[in-house]
Amino acid sequence: MSQKETAPAMLVIGAGDATGGAIAKRFAREGYRVCVARRTKEALAELVAEIEGDGGWVRAFGCDARDEEQMVALFDTIESEVGPLEAVVFNIGANVFFPIRETTARVYRKVWEMAAFAGFLTGREAARVMVPRQRGTIILTGATASLRGGKGFSAFAGAKFALRALAQSMARELGPEGIHVIHPVIDGAIDTAFIRDNFPAMYAKKAQDGILNPEHIAETYWMLHQQPRDAWTHEIDLRPWMETF
Repeated sequence: MSQKETAPAMLVIGAGDATGGAIAKRFAREGYRVCVARRTKEALAELVAEIEGDGGWVRAFGCDARDEEQMVALFDTIESEVGPLEAVVFNIGANVFFPIRETTARVYRKVWEMAAFAGFLTGREAARVMVPRQRGTIILTGATASLRGGKGFSAFAGAKFALRALAQSMARELGPEGIHVIHPVIDGAIDTAFIRDNFPAMYAKKAQDGILNPEHIAETYWMLHQQPRDAWTHEIDLRPWMETF
């Protein structure tokens, strides 16, 4: 039998240089045929090279997750050319700081499109291909803003609240169909170049395990995907030990 016939497939929407990439690499190590998507395919070159260098299978896609036609085509292509999707992870961030009086309609709309509407398209298309098989995992990555609206984060919190509500609705609808829908709340700074370059004091906490390691987040995502269906988790929060909440 070919690899396509024997190895499961998974997809990461928003496979960036930190969390999304770590998730893709974690599933690749388990023998999954990993599909990774960002707005431009070229931005995935380094991640693809790393996964292939470690002996993993990976295919990159350029896709605007806010565009319905592109998302439908993405899922159709993966299902026909790669294999049945067993896991889909939505990991687009859109974390921006804008005081309410400086938040333009364009900013609010764009953040909602990236963090909420794109999540809806991802969830809908994942359900479309998974429900007939009565199995699959859909993970929609949340944040601190999923639970509380912080000062200056009206756009981001509004979008993340919406994504959390989407996850709850999907879990209640799709759970009885055999689909595991999960909303992890990532409550804390993540070890990224953005945090290193823009928040040095926060990044300094890395030496004390005070910011989240993307590989450890990925390990949790793998664990969630592996859960037996008699003991599923819908929502889980991940935060550094020194983070207040």
